[in-house]
Amino acid sequence: MKVIAIFSLLPLALAAPARLEKRANPTVIAPSSQATVVGSNILGVESFKGIPYAQPPVGQLRLKPPQPLTSALGKVDGTGIPKACPQFFFSVDESTFPTSVLGTILNTPLFQAATNAGEDCLTINVQRPAGTTADAKLPVLFWIFGGGFELGSTAMYDGTSLVAESVAQGKPIVFVAVNYRVGGFGFLPGKEILADGSANLGLLDQRLGLQWVADNIASFGGDPEKVTIWGESAGAISVMDQMMLYDGNINYNGKPLFRAGIMNSGSVVPADPVDCPKGQAIYDTVVKKAGCSGSTDTLSCLRGVDYTTFLNAANAVPGILSYFTVNLSYLPRPDGKALTASPDALITSGKYAKVPFIVGDQEDEGTLFGLFTPNLTTTSEITTYLSTIFFNNASPAQIDQLVGSYQTITEDGSPFRTGLLNNFYPQFKRVSAILGDMTFTLTRRVFLEIASQVNPSVPSWSYLATYDYGTPILGTFHGSDILQVFNGILPNNAAKSIRGYYFSFVYNLDPNVGNSFGSWPQWSKSKQLREFQANSNGYVNDDFRSDTYDFLKQYVASLRV
Repeated sequence: MKVIAIFSLLPLALAAPARLEKRANPTVIAPSSQATVVGSNILGVESFKGIPYAQPPVGQLRLKPPQPLTSALGKVDGTGIPKACPQFFFSVDESTFPTSVLGTILNTPLFQAATNAGEDCLTINVQRPAGTTADAKLPVLFWIFGGGFELGSTAMYDGTSLVAESVAQGKPIVFVAVNYRVGGFGFLPGKEILADGSANLGLLDQRLGLQWVADNIASFGGDPEKVTIWGESAGAISVMDQMMLYDGNINYNGKPLFRAGIMNSGSVVPADPVDCPKGQAIYDTVVKKAGCSGSTDTLSCLRGVDYTTFLNAANAVPGILSYFTVNLSYLPRPDGKALTASPDALITSGKYAKVPFIVGDQEDEGTLFGLFTPNLTTTSEITTYLSTIFFNNASPAQIDQLVGSYQTITEDGSPFRTGLLNNFYPQFKRVSAILGDMTFTLTRRVFLEIASQVNPSVPSWSYLATYDYGTPILGTFHGSDILQVFNGILPNNAAKSIRGYYFSFVYNLDPNVGNSFGSWPQWSKSKQLREFQANSNGYVNDDFRSDTYDFLKQYVASLRV
């Protein structure tokens, strides 16, 4: 769930790829789709982008599970910028002024086209070291982007620097990124959606992308038996969900689709079912805005309206870049079939894939979202906000207890460890701490503790990133790892060591094997986090804000969104 450092992401989305050191175009045949994919060779990395892995989800396939390709693709130009799925930047709901004005502008066909967005978007990117042959059997790192399940695309995430760094560290990888449907196109809730078997479409897109990898990645020099799935924010939550889909069944044609997972800023999100009252209200709003209220089959009507009408209808509900922040309109919800129960319940019952994993957080996950709630000036206003906007199942006493556990902004306020500084408005640091802990940091600890009890033999590692400590107002904010870890913008210890640990994990299922970055203890054995600072690494005991954690662990079922 994420606004991926939105200030940095939008320029990346619109930027053209570098064209330096361009060499002869490589060609690979993808057998399952009978596709001859022509790629590019730039800076020592061969890229094959925009490869279709499903039938276009348009017309009567809108709001339907993704369908495998059934005919030969022929020649595919993999040298361009892949189309993004329709984006949900800002709500067009007039009650959200002034962001509704931005939503109206950004939802126009002209701007969506400028960001290269459209419904025919189910494609996959493959990037590999130049000269990789089909018999190389390199481990595969499968990337799932974030964006609050509302925005994002593979075009924002070029893996060239990651692949190049993997080669430099002696552990070359094949990097894969999957496009999946977001917003109302990929995660529309409601009883009508549930009855149609069309819930959690974005997760099903990701799963079909993994099946494409199993069928085709060997032709690109990757090993389908050595796939690690990796995501950030909503992408990290998606990694967790992929581990839980079909109660943990990750087999395809008799073999696991992946063997490990990495989750940056996201894991378990306790959620009410697809047809819960909150979800139904979203569906009803979309139906009304699309002009389908009078239809005897509202879902069929939504499939029949033109693209712009449905886009505006889907984006007429609260968005992540608003007062509602991480109380998302669109997110994975239990559907009884693919995601059979709330993630917290599935973890407790052991219904998830037992694969090694890494999960961690930025120190100040909530500051980016706290920027959107400047009217919260007292603790009572925070309590009302959480009761009415977020946790409809919790009692007033429970919410009071939650807010009360953040006793002072000097000790419990985010950005953490900054005393009285950076309090952007009277309750900014308290709100930011609560939003970050409930959505990311402390739910991560709950997940780790339950997982270590249910499956003690499965190794896990956890971290806390503090390398942006001192950034005014934001601290080490949510999404800053995209800049530092994914893109490696600053060539410092944080970028080099985190990437190095990840490459070791992809190769050996243990981040400690084959590098000299220092010991990273398993979480279940030490309850310690690896602390990634800008110029060194340290250790942090995973026991901070223990009173809030104890509350969360006790009442997690009441805190479903």
